[in-house]
Amino acid sequence: MSTTNRLGELLVREKLISLQQLRQAQDEQKRSGKNLGYALAKLGYISDGEITNFLSSQYRLPAINLDEYEIEAEIIKLVGREVCEKHKIIPVSRSGSSLIVGMADPTNLHAIDDIKFLTGFNVEPVVASETAILGAIERYYNVGPSYDEVLEDFDIGDEDIDFGSDSDDVNVMELERASEDAPVVRLVNVLLLNAIRKGASDIHIEPYEKRLRVRYRVDGVLSEEMSPPIKLKNALVSRIKIMSALDIAERRLPQDGRIKLKLGKGREMDFRVSVLPTMWGEKVVMRLLDKGNLQLDMTKLGFDKGPLEDFAWAINQPWGMVLVTGPTGSGKTTTLYSALSDLNQPGVNISTAEDPVEYNLHGINQVQTHDDIGFNFAMALRAFLRQDPDIIMVGEIRDFETAEISVKAALTGHLVLSTLHTNDAPATISRLLNMGVEPFLITASVNLVLAQRLARRVCMDCKRDVPVDPQVLLDLGCTPEQAAVGKITKGQGCGNCNSSGYKGRVALYEVMRFHDDLKEMVLQGASTAELKTAAIKRGMLSLRMSGITKVLEGVTTPEEILRVTMAD
Repeated sequence: MSTTNRLGELLVREKLISLQQLRQAQDEQKRSGKNLGYALAKLGYISDGEITNFLSSQYRLPAINLDEYEIEAEIIKLVGREVCEKHKIIPVSRSGSSLIVGMADPTNLHAIDDIKFLTGFNVEPVVASETAILGAIERYYNVGPSYDEVLEDFDIGDEDIDFGSDSDDVNVMELERASEDAPVVRLVNVLLLNAIRKGASDIHIEPYEKRLRVRYRVDGVLSEEMSPPIKLKNALVSRIKIMSALDIAERRLPQDGRIKLKLGKGREMDFRVSVLPTMWGEKVVMRLLDKGNLQLDMTKLGFDKGPLEDFAWAINQPWGMVLVTGPTGSGKTTTLYSALSDLNQPGVNISTAEDPVEYNLHGINQVQTHDDIGFNFAMALRAFLRQDPDIIMVGEIRDFETAEISVKAALTGHLVLSTLHTNDAPATISRLLNMGVEPFLITASVNLVLAQRLARRVCMDCKRDVPVDPQVLLDLGCTPEQAAVGKITKGQGCGNCNSSGYKGRVALYEVMRFHDDLKEMVLQGASTAELKTAAIKRGMLSLRMSGITKVLEGVTTPEEILRVTMAD
C-alpha cells in the first residue's frame, strides 16, 4: 500500500476527515500533481501541522517542524537528493552512531534500510509532513554558491582600476576581458539561477552613484537581493549583453535582447533583456519567461464560475472583439494565451501579432512586430486579413489605426482578441471612444471586456485562520453578513515563502459582457461610471468584489486586495 493511501485511510479511520473529503482531495491531488497533505490543506479539510501531529501520536514518535529547524551542510551530504526524493525523507541531525531522519512515513522499512546501508548509521525516525520534507529537499539540495562565496573570488581593493569609465570613450577589448573573467561569469549565473529558484518574474540591476543594487520581483513585489561592489557594474552589464547578443560598445542607447537557458529535463527558461542608459550607468531589467510553467487551463487561473462562462461564451463566438485590460504584469498575456490554447483546433487558422512573442504556441502563427522598420500592429493586421484568418490576436491596441482595423476585422467575420491599458472594464469603452472609434462601431463589434489584476496567494504551508475586526472587512467592501464571519486566512511566514506569508498569485477578474442595454447606453453617450453601475446591476463582479470573494475563500488577504484594486 502506498504512503498516500495509508495516510488517507488512517485519517478517515480516526474520523479526522470524511471518506468524501478524502476522495475530493485525491481528485485534487491528481489535478495538481502535489501530495495528499497539500491537497487536503488546499481544500481546507486539515492542515499539514495537524497531519504531522496525528502521525506523531499514531506512531508514538516525535514530530519536527522543518521550517523552524536549520540542518547543517555536513548532515545533508550524508544522503543524496535522489534517495530523499524517492523515500520522502531528509536527514536532520546526528546523535552518536544514530542519524535522526525526518520521514513522512516512519513505517517505511525500505527507506530505513537504504539509509542504514548508505551511511552506516542507525536510523532514528521523526515525523515531518511530506510537504515540509519536499520543501526542505528543494531548499537544501538546490543551493548553489552564495553571493558571498562568489564575491570572494574577486580581488577588489580601492586601488583597483574600474572596468571601463562612464565617458563615451570605451575600451571594448577591456570590457570583453572583464566580462569573461570567471568570477563575473559565476556571479551572473548565480543571479539568474537564484531568480529561477525563488520564482522571480523580473531581475533589476540598478547602478547609482556609490552602489549597485540587484532586486528580484517575486509575486509582483520588488525586494533587494544583493548589492555587488560598484566597480563590477560595467563588467556585469557587459557579461549580460554578451549573453543576449547586444552591442557592448553602445552605452548611450537603449537595447533589447534575449537569453535562453536550458535547465535539464527539457525545461527551457527565456530571459527578455532590456538595457537602459541612466545617469550612473546602464540599468538592466530581465523578464523571466518560464515556458514549462505557463498555465493555460482557464479553470485554474482564478475565474469564478459565472465570469468564466461569460468569457468562454465570448471567445467561442464566430466573430467580434474580446478585449483584456489591466496594467503591465497583470497576467493579460497568460489569459489571452489560455483563450488561444482553448481555441487552437486543426480546422481554425489563428494568427497573432506580438511585441515581443513571449511563448511559442504550437499550431498558431505568431508574428513579431518591429516598430523600428515600420512593421507595427496595424501593418501586421492588414497582412493577416490577406491570410484567410479565423482568429486574430493583436498584442495591444495603442492607437486609432490599430483600433480601426481591429474593429473592421471583427465586423467582417473574424474573432479578434486584444489588450488595452485601462483601469477597469467599463473604462475600456471610453478609451476606444477617445481614440476616435465611432460609438456605433464599438457597439457592433465588442462582445466582452475583461479587466484583471494579480493578487498574492496566502502560502499553503504556513497559512492560519486569524480573527479580524469586522470593520476591516466592511471597509474592504464586504456586506455586514460577510463581515460577521470575523475570520480570515494569513500566512505566518516559513521557508517555502521566504517568510513573506505569500506564495504564488491568483487572478482577479472583472468580466463585462456587452449586453444590448449597455450598447444602447454607449450610443446615448453614457459615462464610464454609469456603464459600471448598469453592468454591476446586470451581475458583473467588479475587481474589488472578485477580491472579496478570494479573501472569504482564504485564498488571499484584505491587504492584498486593497493593494491591487480600487474601491467601487
